[in-house]
Amino acid sequence: MAILAGRRPVMTLFSNGACPQSHRVRLVLAEKGIAVDVVEVGSEVLPEDLIELNPYASVPTLADRDLVLYNTQIIMEYLDDRYPHPPLMPVDTVARARIKLYIYRMERDWYNLLESFTMRDEKRAAQARKTMRDGLTVIAPIFEQKPFFMSNEMTLADCTLLPLLWRLPSYAIELPPEAKAVLQYAERLFSRPAFKRSLSAAERELRS
Repeated sequence: MAILAGRRPVMTLFSNGACPQSHRVRLVLAEKGIAVDVVEVGSEVLPEDLIELNPYASVPTLADRDLVLYNTQIIMEYLDDRYPHPPLMPVDTVARARIKLYIYRMERDWYNLLESFTMRDEKRAAQARKTMRDGLTVIAPIFEQKPFFMSNEMTLADCTLLPLLWRLPSYAIELPPEAKAVLQYAERLFSRPAFKRSLSAAERELRS
């Protein structure tokens, strides 16, 4: 799989097609039109290259010449710095700090819940669904204020939130009418060509 065809890739991304963390990185790559070789990593047999490059053998892992990165946020910020156009972070220091804080909260409040959806503890999964549903509903009004998440331009915060919103049906999370603005935001950004290019085959099937 290649994010952008017709150009020689200069880097390799080890990615799991069902992993929202991997999706975050693929979305950044797609938004910036970066040529990359995407190596699909399953949950059982891991590529030897990945084991050699990353002591944790985790995904996503980005190899760019002699540099190897294996933390999602670090990879995203690296890509934004190395390929500055189009920018996915504000130039202003205060605005950048705010975006990073939004991302931190998404990771802490919502990404930390994802493990609950894969466990057999239905009570825990139900609580996680409620936490995510209520959290998105509470912040719904902010999606009426700007075209992107707390911004007039696409940022890494959107690249963090969209993979979660895409997966809501697979998590059995249905947002209430009060969260209509969240759904409208999601559908608008799902229609972006870059978002469509970022999807793996497995992710497309989630809404087929």
